[in-house]
Amino acid sequence: MAEQPPPAFAWLILATSVIAVSSAGAVFQLINEVDPILRASWRLQATALILLPPFIFQFVNLKNNDVETFSRLKEKRVILAIIGSSICLCIHFGSWVWSLDHTSLTHSLLFVTAHPLVIVSGLYLLGKQISPGQTTGALLGFLGAGITLLGVTNEGEVTLIGDLAAFIGAIAIVGYLVAGRVLRAWMPLFIYAFPVTLIAGLLLGLSSIVIEGTSLGGLPAVSSLFGWSDVLWLPAIAYLAIGPGLIGHTGINGVLRWFTPLVISVAVLFEPLIGSLIGWYLGTTTVPGVYTWLGGIFLILGVIMVTLGQTSIDELTNAIDEGE
Repeated sequence: MAEQPPPAFAWLILATSVIAVSSAGAVFQLINEVDPILRASWRLQATALILLPPFIFQFVNLKNNDVETFSRLKEKRVILAIIGSSICLCIHFGSWVWSLDHTSLTHSLLFVTAHPLVIVSGLYLLGKQISPGQTTGALLGFLGAGITLLGVTNEGEVTLIGDLAAFIGAIAIVGYLVAGRVLRAWMPLFIYAFPVTLIAGLLLGLSSIVIEGTSLGGLPAVSSLFGWSDVLWLPAIAYLAIGPGLIGHTGINGVLRWFTPLVISVAVLFEPLIGSLIGWYLGTTTVPGVYTWLGGIFLILGVIMVTLGQTSIDELTNAIDEGE
């Protein structure tokens, strides 16, 4: 029996989810009066609040109905993996949102979504065989990254340090994905997502206090650890938590029922283009220069080639396990 094509509404959910995720950068830039690390903390604090009710439901259900799995939550290696995942998520969001203040939106999105290049590079460094297509894609992607960096001297918004911060975000998200892949093999979604998001948000908050001079409470809200609850900032932070955070990522996970991970991975690679268009529409970024266009095309094509080569988090996770 022939495989049924995905229904029309599944394509709609996928498109809506990708657009929601892609809009995060521009919305973060709309509230750039707030320090970047604090902005990132606000986003994860609000997301954790949304994740709390389903976390409680799954936690109680697991405790009452699956004692064996529930007991695994107390294992030292599981706790360490959750903490490690939280640290990676903290670094990812902190460095990426910081990059939005120090380079163009397009450059930030191009570099932060280049994590497939990080994965294939990790496999190479671990001595694992990669296909010719993956090798070509990685070389093409890094060539594109080099071309985009030429815009540092010609495009006013672009800086090397900002691009580097975004790429650090890409490296960090690989650690988050590897830890998540291991834990999510048996751990319910929200039991994993809530503590990781909460801890990452708290780590960002602590970093903001130390680095940016954020206060624990009070006024002004713009420099308060919990200032996102102020009426001035709540709409943007609520959108970031519900739109990109809940609808975006939950929708992408949900359509795995109809699409292969490969289709979804390629769809998400359009984030730099869609995000840049949203930023241009909202007035948070200008039209990219020639080096960004040219290098961006090579970078995206390279990432697509690596993705089509089936380089996955599973491969990197297995390679790390074998190396232990």
